[in-house]
Amino acid sequence: MPLFPLNTVLFPGGPLPLRIFEARYVDMVSERLRADGPFGVLLIRDGRETGPATTYEVGTLARITDWYQGSDGLLGVTAIGGQRFRLLSVDRQADGLNTGEVELLPEEPQVPLPDEYGGIVEILSAVLDDLGRLYDSLDRRYDDATWLTWRFVEVLPLDLEDKQACLENSSASERLDLVLRLLDSVRQASPGPEPE
Repeated sequence: MPLFPLNTVLFPGGPLPLRIFEARYVDMVSERLRADGPFGVLLIRDGRETGPATTYEVGTLARITDWYQGSDGLLGVTAIGGQRFRLLSVDRQADGLNTGEVELLPEEPQVPLPDEYGGIVEILSAVLDDLGRLYDSLDRRYDDATWLTWRFVEVLPLDLEDKQACLENSSASERLDLVLRLLDSVRQASPGPEPE
């Protein structure tokens, strides 16, 4: 499996916009498009996107859904997150591309969103609408707590390590509790209306 170490966490069902300029990744994208196959996205633990890097072991498969040539000559790619995986071994090719043997993790089942959490659906819907084109084509499943928590965790301002911990957590109810705590802390930190 070709691997793409990044300073971002990709979640199942989430969009991933990329600007590709390194030859190893241009070649990888071309090969993945020809094969209609996914590549693996892993958060960088140590190192940089443009050089050698060590990564976390749990990542997400990404499948290219769109590509274009930018006016600056760079390749633009949009991918969508698929199944999570665990990295078992990694090998660095001569061109610098990392490949690895991966084990797919079980897909999380859909979990009905409890009625008492209906209010957060409006919040997420408004946020995704504000984010524009990147989220326009997503199949929105607001009644599924699994899908809803992935979207919240990817858009909320969390540290990358916390996002990674959420990716590794297979419990939608635990992620839902985290989302509610974060929304409460944002509400408490927001200044109230100015007194008249």
